[in-house]
Amino acid sequence: MASSGPVPLILASASPRRRDLLAQIGIVPDAICPTDIDETRHRDESPRALAERLAREKAAACPEAGFVLAADTVVALGQRNLEKAADAEEAEAFLRLLSGRAHQCITGIAVKAPDGRVNSRTVMARVKMKRLTDQEIAAYIASGEWRGKAGGYGIQGMAGAFITHISGSYTTIVGLPLYETKSLLEGLGWRAS
Repeated sequence: MASSGPVPLILASASPRRRDLLAQIGIVPDAICPTDIDETRHRDESPRALAERLAREKAAACPEAGFVLAADTVVALGQRNLEKAADAEEAEAFLRLLSGRAHQCITGIAVKAPDGRVNSRTVMARVKMKRLTDQEIAAYIASGEWRGKAGGYGIQGMAGAFITHISGSYTTIVGLPLYETKSLLEGLGWRAS
């Protein structure tokens, strides 16, 4: 089990998926600091800019001392942002929009160092979804897996069977691109012990 050493690493997210991804590369946060910020897209804000801004705001909103890691994933169809579905009806509408089409999963990552410096970046993956049948959509909605997921689906569950092609990092789609995350942490001076 890796530790961040004398300076704690705080994950500004309650997402179990992000904790699991970090664990894959031997990083275990010392604390979890979920943040509650307004995730409303600004007028004329691109999905890429939105993902990075939200990650930076989440990092800034965490009052814990140490290295703060925050991330936000946006699913975009062109310039349209598909947020976390509010209900089953919206999740179904999102799946119908994505069915048979390619879309982008954009994850913004931000790291706030103990001295206040913040580095951030965005990583994008292109995802192609098969044409879904009404039965596939109904079964997925009934599963409840769409809850709390941008675009109304999670690739790491049942929806993985809907994906025909990925260009980019799988971990970006799940919600935390590991190579870039580790690079940002180390670039600001964080070291695993």
